[in-house]
Amino acid sequence: MTETIHRWRELAGQPDGVAPAELDELWQSLKPVRAQDILGEWKGAAFQTGHPLCRALARSRWYGKTFLSLTEAKPLICRAEDGTLFSDTALGGGEASLWNIEFRGEVTATMVYDGRPIFDHFKQLDDTTLIGIMNGRPDLVLADGRHFYFLLERA
Repeated sequence: MTETIHRWRELAGQPDGVAPAELDELWQSLKPVRAQDILGEWKGAAFQTGHPLCRALARSRWYGKTFLSLTEAKPLICRAEDGTLFSDTALGGGEASLWNIEFRGEVTATMVYDGRPIFDHFKQLDDTTLIGIMNGRPDLVLADGRHFYFLLERA
């Protein structure tokens, strides 16, 4: 796992961009995680792949995600002008819930948005770090056939 952690840190720190194929390779090497094991507050960051959501989330001042329970998840915790954190339900079309869903042949924790046909699938790097892939209706989440990749670290 040490090699995987090293590779993750290397990819996360590349400000000039990461190829989605490299993130796919990293994803395949990680362990699935169960929905009930990721409850809590998470600080997020986008892998810089050139996906349009990288810029959109930066403009929204996206901070991360909060999973209060399996039925109550806040997918878009953002920072207001005054620095406070809030759940941007307008941007996300509501809130979300957590499920264990199959993605790419493995069952792993998945956040299902209440108001949009969008799924965020998660795999675990370690006890405090998750990698996420946004999946769903192609016209909403794919950019030239590419998924949006992000990371979450326990806040």
